[in-house]
Amino acid sequence: MWLPYFQLSVITGQPQGIAPTFRLSNNMQKILPAEFLTALKTIFSKNEILTEPEECWTYGYDNSRRHALPQVVVFATTHEQVLKTVQLCNEFEIKITARGRGTGTTGAIVPLHGGLVLSLERMKQVLDFSPDNRYIKVQTGITNQEIQDYVKSKGFFWPPDPTSAAFCSVGGNLAYNSAGPKAVKYGTPRENTLGLRVVTGAGEEMRVGVYTSKGVVGYDLTRLIIGSEGTLAIITEATLKLTPLPEAKKTLRAIYKTVGDAAQAVSAVMAQPVVPCALEFMDGNAINMIRHYTETDLPENAGAMLMIEVDGQAEGLDYAAEKVMQAATNEGLLSMRLAKNTAEVKALWDTRKALSPALRKVAPKKINEDVVVPVTEMPTLIAGLDALSKKYELPIINFGHAGNGNIHVNLLLDPDDPIQSKKAHACLDEIFSLVLKLNGTLSGEHGVGLEKRDFVDRELDANSLNLMRAIKRQFDPKGLLNPDKMLPLA
Repeated sequence: MWLPYFQLSVITGQPQGIAPTFRLSNNMQKILPAEFLTALKTIFSKNEILTEPEECWTYGYDNSRRHALPQVVVFATTHEQVLKTVQLCNEFEIKITARGRGTGTTGAIVPLHGGLVLSLERMKQVLDFSPDNRYIKVQTGITNQEIQDYVKSKGFFWPPDPTSAAFCSVGGNLAYNSAGPKAVKYGTPRENTLGLRVVTGAGEEMRVGVYTSKGVVGYDLTRLIIGSEGTLAIITEATLKLTPLPEAKKTLRAIYKTVGDAAQAVSAVMAQPVVPCALEFMDGNAINMIRHYTETDLPENAGAMLMIEVDGQAEGLDYAAEKVMQAATNEGLLSMRLAKNTAEVKALWDTRKALSPALRKVAPKKINEDVVVPVTEMPTLIAGLDALSKKYELPIINFGHAGNGNIHVNLLLDPDDPIQSKKAHACLDEIFSLVLKLNGTLSGEHGVGLEKRDFVDRELDANSLNLMRAIKRQFDPKGLLNPDKMLPLA
């Protein structure tokens, strides 16, 4: 339910979709000085500033459904506007939250302290495209799909491909280090970004990184800033490393008796020389949901499913697919189907794509966490999740990127039911403990934001956290940039 203007939702460690623990009234915010607002109007035109609460409202939330009302929203179109805005906010000590298209699920762009929201969604220019050097330089408000469409004509693609590619911004991809299925072969944004132009929280501009495939001068600030969720610097421009489009692709679907059988197949596939460009996993609960809501040929006794794609040169791809199929074959294999044409490829992926609509229909306010464990620990993780599902009487559906052990854990609940909300919070606590016990990590590509902030000290030791807080202070000495996100409150 939406809050009135005079209230701000402030969330402290509650899981996604669960009601906030308390609300901060608007009179506890710092009132924006008239001089500050007047100075903003020298940087932005009238149609680039929002100050009315009903206009600012939309820019107070992301896909986590958490919300806090910003006091002013500005829409930058140039790097210089971003620089001047951050410098102005330093002068008046105004909190800044930068955002792209708001597709994140962790509350990382919720402006907890009100202040100024700096939207980069209008920064969509392609600044330089060098096919011969395999890079493209862009403003970071451009969407992932717009990048793919732009470079495709020259035979390239940018490997990060989150499911929200048609809508999410490149800046958001970089802020979260969001990858998608192709990461198993091609890596994450950290591996596919050459350099950045940024504005630090102190209002200083920097160019970090290189234009070349090699470079070891100085510390690697590019990789540090990528994944920092806008807490260190605002990325205004990015030089992205491009990859040639493959000539051909082979798609297959393998169904197994148990999750253990599927995990064994994943380990075998990843241990041989042919690296798939996608290796997606669904557990038996996910398969059953698809079966109940769509027409499918999935067998009744299916315990797990893998979707596998192999790409590369057309010549020799049949042999490569055969090697992957051999590796994926074990005693638990129930069936394996290799698509022979475009229609069959679509049919195979339609099975996987049917899951999200089914989940939305059953539990539109579900909790979706993304954790990662070593591939060999996937059976233990899924078994543990099934046990927690029974213990807390909450259905849990699991799927994800099996090649790197990145599993999306979906708790199906009604967050408006206080009993279910309490159960979900306790269940998530145990899920995170289980993941860490299995030498995993609490987030693979969704980030930390608010959702996992108060669990981070379970994964990182005190010395590491102290160093990270010191790095934050160096980039942002006044603590203005996206405060109280990502790291536990000191």
